[in-house]
This record gives sequence, C-alpha cells and structure tokens, in this order.
Amino acid sequence: MGDDFEIAIMNVNGQAIEKMVQKMPAFPRSVHRVLELTSDMNSNPRELIDVIEHDPVLLLKILKLVNSPYFGLAEKITSVNHAVVYIGLNTIKNLALSAAAVGILPRTNKAGFDMNGFLLHSLSTATIARMFAKKMKVPGKDTFDYFMSGLLHDFGKIVFAHFLPDEFRKALNLAKEKGIPLFEAEQEIFGMDHSQVITLLGEKWLLAPGLVDSMEGHHYCGDKCTLFTHTIAVSNQLSKELKMGDSGSSHLIETLPDDITQRFGNDVDAIVGELGDVKDEIDKAAVFIAP
Repeated sequence: MGDDFEIAIMNVNGQAIEKMVQKMPAFPRSVHRVLELTSDMNSNPRELIDVIEHDPVLLLKILKLVNSPYFGLAEKITSVNHAVVYIGLNTIKNLALSAAAVGILPRTNKAGFDMNGFLLHSLSTATIARMFAKKMKVPGKDTFDYFMSGLLHDFGKIVFAHFLPDEFRKALNLAKEKGIPLFEAEQEIFGMDHSQVITLLGEKWLLAPGLVDSMEGHHYCGDKCTLFTHTIAVSNQLSKELKMGDSGSSHLIETLPDDITQRFGNDVDAIVGELGDVKDEIDKAAVFIAP
C-alpha cells in the first residue's frame, strides 16, 4: 500500500474510502466496452460480438460459462454469436461482468477475512436470487441480473479487507462480540458500511443503476425498495440460513424487515422448500467463482 493509504488508516473517512475504491483493479478494456455497448439501445449486436471475439481470455471464459451445467443447454455453444442466440445479449453482458469481477478479486488479505467462504456466500446468494426471480415470474432475460446482483452484493467488504485490514478485523470481531450485523459494526468503525461502498464500486465499474440500487439496498432499501432489492436481501439471508459460505457475519441470521415478510412471507424454511434443490443449483454455479 502507498503512503496515501497509511494516512487513510489513521483517519478513515468517506473521502479516503472513495480513494480506495478508485485504487481497486479496473475491468479489462474489453469488458468496459461490453458494458458501454449493452447500455446503448442503438448499438449493433455485431459490435459486442466483435469486442468479445477479439479478447481471447474473455471469449474462452464466456464459452466455458455458457457450456457449464449451470445453463444446461441442449447443445454445445461454439461461438459468441451462437451464445447470443441462445441466452441473449443481457446475459452475455453479465457473463463478461461476472468473469471480470471475480477475475480481479484479491484472493488474500491481511484482515483474516475468509475469501473462499466469502465467494461461496456470494455465489449462493446469487444462485438463490436467480431461483427466486424465476419463482416470482421475472422475465427470463432479466433473471441473470438477479444473479449478478447477488454475486456482487458484498464486494464492498473487499475494499475494507484489502485496504484497511486492521480496522476491518476490528469490525469482524465487534460484530461477533456484540452479536450485531457486520454492516452495523462497519458503521461504528468506518462511518460507512459495505453496501454503501458497493455503490462507489458500481460507479467505477459502470454498472447499471438498477443493479447498483439492488446491491446497495440489501440491508436497508429506504425509498428504493423493489422486487429486485427485496429479492437480494432475502437471498442473502437464505444463504446464511443454509450455512453456505461465510459473509463475515454468518453467525447472525437477521430478522427480515416487515416490508420483505409482507412480500414473501416470514417462514424461511417454507421459502427454501418452494425453491427446489438449492444446493444442487449452487454446485452447478461453482464455475462462476473458479480461478
């Protein structure tokens, strides 16, 4: 870490955390171009295909994901053009985004934060969110947005663990000692929690506003409560209930807010039962967090 981060450790504030977010690895240029093209309704799909085809690493990763058991397609996909026909441009965008986000993620930190546990929690939240979206009859082309939000919803913790490991360790310990959610402990230590940091990351990574809102609101959504936001919140809790991975506060199963129980009901076991074989779906999705 540079001298600027040594200063930030002594005086943590919003501006210092914003600087840390900017120091997080950037997506490859090709992924940024994919995000730009898919946000432009007038762009030509051929441009998107060309961008991916000219990045061999991204191309191979996308084809690996598309042909994984997670999608369970009837025939092998051999080209990006072929993939677009089968799963659509929006899903191709999210595959590029997931590959980039997991690819740049630091796998170690000095905070003692369990990255393998973190990734499994993120993956399980993502998988449950997509299953939930299907159950709630979200249009098929949009269900993978729910997966992406679940996968990235806790990435703000990585900024703390990577750049402020001593303070983040204190937050982890404080959450366990007090029996409070980690985001509350982060507020005590940093004056900001990981759901607010993901908003800054979302801006850096040029993520769609709806995707950012759903991640930012997975603990408290205020006036931005939507089916999307509520789904990520309840999927986060269900992942903890199933003991899939470790979010840093998996010791605590929080009570779901009233607005969520009004939408989904408050019987967590019944919700899980209605989704089907969650663990099998998580196993299929493991390819998304493979190195």
